[in-house]
Amino acid sequence: MLPTTLFTTADLCDQYPEQVLCADSIFQDFGNKNSFFGKITTLKLFEDNTKVRQQLELDGTGKVLVIDGGASLRCALVGDRLAALAIKNHWSGIIINGCIRDSALINTMNVGIRALNTCPVKSIKRNSGEKDIPVKFAGVTFATDHYVYVDSDGILLSEQNLLD
Repeated sequence: MLPTTLFTTADLCDQYPEQVLCADSIFQDFGNKNSFFGKITTLKLFEDNTKVRQQLELDGTGKVLVIDGGASLRCALVGDRLAALAIKNHWSGIIINGCIRDSALINTMNVGIRALNTCPVKSIKRNSGEKDIPVKFAGVTFATDHYVYVDSDGILLSEQNLLD
């Protein structure tokens, strides 16, 4: 389990300039958890959130789920039920290259989510997608077992845990 150390992405950039990459600022903040960090687990899928549910049903202690949804704005990959599942199973946070729904409710929950936007349409269910492969969006590559640090200023990536 990762420590509950307080951090800011600005301080991490200053302290580890050669060890961090900064994602493009394309995300909106959802949930009332302002910052989160952890070991990355990736999913790559398109307009199908079946594997998102499967992943969030697992213990997420110390982990951040990174979902490459192909930047689709046509449906949501996470709603209030999946956000509640993430909380129940101790996920540190979720980053989505796609949309969420139920944003008003999610914004009252103790969850940290970064997504491109909102869309009220639910996703399809085909059980398609890939897990634990490098995914590239926002100008960076998210790799399973690397680390991600998220706060109101942005998203940083590092191969190592910088908060030991």
